[in-house]
Amino acid sequence: MIEEPYRWVEAVANRREYVEDQLRRGSPIVLLNYSDGLLVLTVSRETRKVFEIYDRIGFAALGHPADIERMRLAAIDLAHVEGFNRAVEDVSLRRLVNYGLSPALKTAFEQVFSAPFIVKMLLAELGTNAADDLIVKLDYDGSLARSEIELKEPFDVLAGSAKAEEAMLNYLVEHNSNPRRSIEDAIRLAAQTWAVGLNALDQKDDPPAATDLAKLLREHLKTRHVEAAVLDRTRPATNRFRLLDEKEIRSALKDL
Repeated sequence: MIEEPYRWVEAVANRREYVEDQLRRGSPIVLLNYSDGLLVLTVSRETRKVFEIYDRIGFAALGHPADIERMRLAAIDLAHVEGFNRAVEDVSLRRLVNYGLSPALKTAFEQVFSAPFIVKMLLAELGTNAADDLIVKLDYDGSLARSEIELKEPFDVLAGSAKAEEAMLNYLVEHNSNPRRSIEDAIRLAAQTWAVGLNALDQKDDPPAATDLAKLLREHLKTRHVEAAVLDRTRPATNRFRLLDEKEIRSALKDL
C-alpha cells in the first residue's frame, strides 16, 4: 500500500512524457491583436484547428484531431448551457475555462487507467475594447500556461515545445511595435512568427532571417494551407468571428 502513491506519481510522469512527445510536431498557432480585434493563424494540412465557440470567443488547438473536436464540443456545450441558464452576456471565457475545460482536462490526465487528452488549447475572448481582450492558454493537464511576457502583451502562441514557444514570443515582442496594425500586417507578422516556431521545432537555435522565413513559408505552403480567423469588434455582436478566405490571406502574404 505504501508504494501506491509513488506508482501513481510515476504513471503521471510517464503520461506527461507521452503526451508531450505526441504534441511535439504539431503545427504552431499564433494569436495577436490588430486594429479591429484579434487574429489567430496557423498552417495546416486538412484538419481544421481554428473555431468559434460562442459569439465573441474563439478557440484554436494543436493535438490529436479527435481530442481537439471533443474539447471544442465540450466548450460549445458549456457556453450554450451558461447562456441559457444565465444570459448571453454572462458567457465568459474565464468561467468556461475555470469551471469546465480545466477540470475536465485535469481529471482525464490524472486518471491513469484511461487515455488522456492529447491537446493544447489557445482561447480568446474579444472585449468591448482592446484593454478588455482576454487570452488563455490551456495545457493538456488542465493547467493555465502563462508567462510574464504573455501577461503583459496582447498576444500568445502555441507550439509543440517550450523552446519553440519561447522563440515565437521573443519574435513577437521584438516586432510588436504597432498594436494598431492592419489586418494585412497582422497576417504577415503571424505567418512569420509561425515560421519562427517551425524553425525552432526543427532544433535550430538561431532565428532565421526575413528571407529565410519567407522561403520556409513558401516551402510548407506547397503541401499545406494557411488557416486564419478574426474576432472583429466592428462586426455585429453575434457574428464577430470570421474565417479569412484564401484571397485575403494570399493578398497579405504576396510580398513575403
